[in-house]
Amino acid sequence: MNTIGPADTGVGSWPWRRARISPHRTALVQADRTLTYAELAHRVERLAATLTRLGVRRGDRVAYLGVNDISVFETLFATALCGAIFVPLNHRLSGQEIGYMLADSGASLLVHSPDADELVSAAGPLPRVLPVPAFEAEIAAGGEPPSAEVTPEDPCLLLYTSGTTGRPKAATLTHGNLMWNTVNQLAHFDILSTDRALCVAPLFHCVGLGQITLPTLFKGGSVEPVARFDPGAILKRIEDARITGFSAVPTMLQMLCEHPDWDTTDLSSLTCVLYGGSPVQERVARVWLDRGVRLLQGYGMTEASPGVSMATHDGTLDHPVSAGVPHFFTDVAALDAEGHVAPLGTEPAELLVRGPNVFAGYWNRPGETRDSYTDGQWFRTGDVVHLDDDGWAHVVDRVKDLIISGGENIYPAEVEAVIVQLDEVESCAVVGVPDERWGEVGVAYVVTRGALSGKALRHHLNDNLAHYKVPKHLQFVDALPRNATGKVRRAELRARAATAFAPNPPAERTRHRGLTPDLPEATGPFT
Repeated sequence: MNTIGPADTGVGSWPWRRARISPHRTALVQADRTLTYAELAHRVERLAATLTRLGVRRGDRVAYLGVNDISVFETLFATALCGAIFVPLNHRLSGQEIGYMLADSGASLLVHSPDADELVSAAGPLPRVLPVPAFEAEIAAGGEPPSAEVTPEDPCLLLYTSGTTGRPKAATLTHGNLMWNTVNQLAHFDILSTDRALCVAPLFHCVGLGQITLPTLFKGGSVEPVARFDPGAILKRIEDARITGFSAVPTMLQMLCEHPDWDTTDLSSLTCVLYGGSPVQERVARVWLDRGVRLLQGYGMTEASPGVSMATHDGTLDHPVSAGVPHFFTDVAALDAEGHVAPLGTEPAELLVRGPNVFAGYWNRPGETRDSYTDGQWFRTGDVVHLDDDGWAHVVDRVKDLIISGGENIYPAEVEAVIVQLDEVESCAVVGVPDERWGEVGVAYVVTRGALSGKALRHHLNDNLAHYKVPKHLQFVDALPRNATGKVRRAELRARAATAFAPNPPAERTRHRGLTPDLPEATGPFT
């Protein structure tokens, strides 16, 4: 932990900086393994020396493939300490998809855990490979520690968007982006050095890495990475370890509160549970709130590291499914009908964001980076948002998911919110399909958990929505197609609907203020 050398204010310095303050506090826990901050700082420095010996230099990309594990954190911090760029990859993808990301990022080294052995073999041409089981021997071999001068403006992380439409692209997050996202969260809700957080959401996703996890390590609390999401095991761990918080996507919250052990699990230690990635059903949020859990919905996206806004503890009971208010150092605005920057208000409009947490651009895609901004400073989220009378934000829908039927705008999320009011409905998704008469009409894909007829569903819709908003087609299905983080693959549903219902193959259309389909992937509440 030699602090005399090149200036390093990057994420890679976090372990030794925290170790100066609380060296003997527990930083990471997994099964029977525990690392204090002093031990973590030592291992990160040794691993960074190993990466340097293996040829990793400033600006190089180091990819990681595998489930949540202590080694993910060690590789992140060591890579950052070298001034290199960390690229966590989605272990739920195919070998071909992993191969594309390795090539697109230009990774010079791939670190992977044993669970990814088969996937690595299927990924095609590979850079140099470092299996996690070789960590101990490599760390013991040591080497010359890196001497990179790392600043907040330097790139730290490439996070690939979920790729629900087209090929994924990597958002470049700087050390400063991650730092300001952490500061924003600490200004929004309390994290203590005595907290014990579970890292449940995957670390290749902005929710898993940026929400609660890094802020807890920043404050000197302990983080326990969870390799696989098992609702029963998670509930037991919350009770046994007196877990204080975690971040998750809505499908995880639903699976937890529907588990048989939910009612008998002691949740009293939980002081904060954050969720995002897509909207949550109000009845799910109410179940958590009724158990006394301080549940907060956040809205954000990979490109914002990810936080843009979040609920607050003193308002969430009155706004159970609102995305809350902007983070401390984040500014929001609206893109009005004429394409001008305007104050965000009660009328739905595309949300614009700026702040020190907003990314440095898409990796090797300067044109798409430029097109994602308006007035050179406001990032276009692609999400339609409005404020309620209290100034709390509500995400209406994605711009590109908007359905225009007979000249009227239909937001699928609004229709979906009405459908899931029925107890018999587990989940649903509404997409648009071309129609000869109306231009577009809605198709609702509905997953039920009880007996529900199409007639009863349509009656419910007619009672609660304007006639033009009621989907023309209703389809009951066993499950909705989802990506690795639980978001519905709407592009797949649109293709399915076009095959089943469209009079002609759908043409690529540009809709709603001239926006193209290449908007950032929604984080919805946190997409």
